[in-house]
Amino acid sequence: MKKSVIALLSGVLVAYAPMAGAASAATVTNKDSETAVLVVVEGESRMEVAIAAGATEMICPSGCFVTAPSGDRIGLQGDENVEIVNGNVVVK
Repeated sequence: MKKSVIALLSGVLVAYAPMAGAASAATVTNKDSETAVLVVVEGESRMEVAIAAGATEMICPSGCFVTAPSGDRIGLQGDENVEIVNGNVVVK
């Protein structure tokens, strides 16, 4: 009986292990009528993320700095809801 319970719990832990390690990411929605390009810096990694008009993307699962099309720079923890409005980043 004890071995059955341990086997069952091990199976449950293995099934949920990927979810435990995954952090949520910041959700960015582009409310503008043109594609917006964000510069995202995570640690020493720098990349440009293009978000089409009306599209939503997930970025920064473990926090980052984002430079908006307007030039504004903000820090994200990775759990925010963000909108791009008139080239500016608005954190909700």
